[in-house]
Amino acid sequence: MTHSAPHSTRRRLDAALDGLAVTFRGMTARPDEHNCECHWGSAEELARLKTPDIELDPDLLRRTWTASDWSDHPSVLRRILPQFARSLVAGHTAPFRDPEEIGRSFDRGRWRQWPDEQAAAVWEFLRAWWADTLTDPAPARPAHDLLALTVEASGTLRPWLAHWEARSGTAADRHLVAAVGHWEYELLGDQLPWDAWDDEEEKRAELTAWVLDHVRPRLVAHGAPDELLHRIRLLGLTGPARWEDPHWPDHCY
Repeated sequence: MTHSAPHSTRRRLDAALDGLAVTFRGMTARPDEHNCECHWGSAEELARLKTPDIELDPDLLRRTWTASDWSDHPSVLRRILPQFARSLVAGHTAPFRDPEEIGRSFDRGRWRQWPDEQAAAVWEFLRAWWADTLTDPAPARPAHDLLALTVEASGTLRPWLAHWEARSGTAADRHLVAAVGHWEYELLGDQLPWDAWDDEEEKRAELTAWVLDHVRPRLVAHGAPDELLHRIRLLGLTGPARWEDPHWPDHCY
């Protein structure tokens, strides 16, 4: 994969991926784990999840992380996590699901309740991937997609926004422009720009406040288009004041 982010963030991400490989080496699905052959896959494929450290073909990996009906999803996630993470970083999962669905696969694994060493390895992977994405002018997955993924995976929004606040530079600012352009339709309709697992209204309010308080001044300094800045401004208005404003974009909801 071509990568143009600063070497320090890439080294951190590579180290985090190596850390997952070491931490979850030898992990398998439970011996009695099962799934529907008609909808998930064959007995031979299921046996591969019960065999440690062998690569899964991309389609089997996809079917495994998207399945929501494992009897022990944490064990299945631990089994696939090193390969799954490498696939995510390379952007290979992008055609298959919305980013929040990937995050929910992490959440179903209840990884924050795993032993400290295992949970720390996952936290470091998510944080390193986020830091690397914000400094990469052309990441495999857009920053706004990765935000939805990490929020749903971690159950929290504020730390990821705080890191974006602290990350200066042209790449991070360009990602903000792209993100607001992606978010503005839903936010102007008082909707969160992704399908949240829970606390959707709280996340929407927090994201809207962040865009108004932090993003707009930063994009003014970055020279963002006036049309985009007006749409951010409209987020601070409610009711008729918003949709009767001369700069209302005629969105229909």
